Amino acid sequence: MTVIDSQTGKKSVLRIPLGDENNRVDTVPKAVAAMRRLQTKREDNALPVLRRTPKFSEYAATYLELLDRMGDRKRPATIAKERWGLNKWSEHLGEVRLDRTSRPMINDFMAKRKVAGVSNRTVNLDIIILRNVLKCAIDDGWLKSLPTANLRPLKFNTKKRDLVKEADLQRLCNAAHSPRFAHGRVVGAGEVGQSLRNAQQFADYAMLMAYCGSRMSETLRLRWSDVGWSNRQLTVGSDGLAKNRKPRDVDLNTKLEAHLLDMESRRAPDSEWLFPSPQRGERDERAKSFRESLRLARAAACLPGFGFHDCRHFFISMCVMSGIDYMTIARWVGHLDGGILIGKVYGHINNEHAKRQAKRITFEDVADNREEPC
Repeated sequence: MTVIDSQTGKKSVLRIPLGDENNRVDTVPKAVAAMRRLQTKREDNALPVLRRTPKFSEYAATYLELLDRMGDRKRPATIAKERWGLNKWSEHLGEVRLDRTSRPMINDFMAKRKVAGVSNRTVNLDIIILRNVLKCAIDDGWLKSLPTANLRPLKFNTKKRDLVKEADLQRLCNAAHSPRFAHGRVVGAGEVGQSLRNAQQFADYAMLMAYCGSRMSETLRLRWSDVGWSNRQLTVGSDGLAKNRKPRDVDLNTKLEAHLLDMESRRAPDSEWLFPSPQRGERDERAKSFRESLRLARAAACLPGFGFHDCRHFFISMCVMSGIDYMTIARWVGHLDGGILIGKVYGHINNEHAKRQAKRITFEDVADNREEPC
């Protein structure tokens, strides 16, 4: 019979038994009747189609191809992370068929990753990647339930971040302007160097993130049309490419507004981007990255552990210590949890700030003109 696979839509000719052990077909009339019953089932889309469940490695490749074809569902960076994680899973489950994937196999993978020195947080991310594939397998009809159901994530402690100071940011920017670089390195004592060619743009980039809390890629994609001078707001992610795909408005604080005004006074007249590419030529393109400039500037500033993401943490830390509620901070930086993550990660900063404020309390008598009671 010619049968259409309901999953792929492909037609194929299959040999289908007309009977079984309980209903033997041993005459032509019985064969004709059985054939008619099969044809009716086919018309009702009730004819069973025998399919062999794919191996995990085969289906993982199919899943990644689907992500590539539907590129608007996930960011390229997210797809790259899933691809890397699925390579690990394929090494472990490659020959196992999807419906044979079991909890002991998953536990064994987690144990191996732990022995290899991988953190609990990373192992939890590995499980999320696996779950994404298995959920897709359920949608495709290969699985009925998740073998990861009720699997509890491993516990881990969020590392407390050191408080970045504005003096550190200024030192980094000053280092970029200092004549200390030559041929992609920091010059030694007695050598003649020069400042970074993009020192001003690099400094503007770092300070803008520090004053509004935007992420690296979000900041690179900012246009001057995103700056609302009338409503005193900066729109981040208006292109729909923010981490959660949603744009957000950051209200202009004093330093952010002053910094944007300073940048506008030096704005390139032929570009719509806040950070236009120095090699854009006739096309108006944005800068791609400042990573190399950061590597040189932090070496010259003696800040080896500094990263651009520290600018975002500086902004959040300053907001917390200024007493701004977590929900407002979350809205500014693009968190959708209403400030829960900020409370977990930055709560200790608020406690330290509170301790410093407690030292300012005084219980000394205040002189007044009231008379002593009798």
